[in-house]
Amino acid sequence: MRRLLALAGTCFGLVSLAWAVPAPNQGFIYINLQSKANHKLKDQFHDNAFTNNNLGSLPQGLQKFEGVPFKIGEKFVQLSGERLKTRPQKIEGIKVDKKFGQLHILHAAGWFAEEDALVGEYTIHYEDKTKETIPIVYGKDVRDWWYYKDSPGVSRSQVAWEGDNEGAKSAQGRIRLYLSTWKNPKPDKKVLSIDYSSKNTNAAPFCVAMTIEEKK
Repeated sequence: MRRLLALAGTCFGLVSLAWAVPAPNQGFIYINLQSKANHKLKDQFHDNAFTNNNLGSLPQGLQKFEGVPFKIGEKFVQLSGERLKTRPQKIEGIKVDKKFGQLHILHAAGWFAEEDALVGEYTIHYEDKTKETIPIVYGKDVRDWWYYKDSPGVSRSQVAWEGDNEGAKSAQGRIRLYLSTWKNPKPDKKVLSIDYSSKNTNAAPFCVAMTIEEKK
């Protein structure tokens, strides 16, 4: 009996220890884009000029890019541009319903735009009906998802992921996504939702994932 009690005590202690271990990626919450998403990672991207031109090589599930965890689903949100009229100009009501300190965005654009051109926006809607706007500027926040050896980076964001597909390879290029981090000026106010909109330039914005980081 004493052995059974000792064993039970040991097991209880292990369970307690397991509960005490901090959860991975603690302090980060993943925003679900899938209900608003309109294009699969593995589907042909933009046009049929290049075979297998897609984001199929991007790993799905829980991933970490430049120290920020994201949950990559099978689809992403693609907005319109001058060369992509079949996608919506605006996606409204991406649900958040949380307070947070920072917003991390994994995104890019299809095709090029003029340097410093405003290609899109994220609009943050707070519970008190106020809002904030996050501009998406070409060359600062995003560039074309295709790039080459001599392609410049971005000045305000950072390259988060690089990969390949057959279409880009056929043109001696590769593909990449950018990580933008926005510091919330009102971290004590609940954010209800986020709208995502395009300015319909030559560069068509797309967003793969969003993660919010709790206030520290």
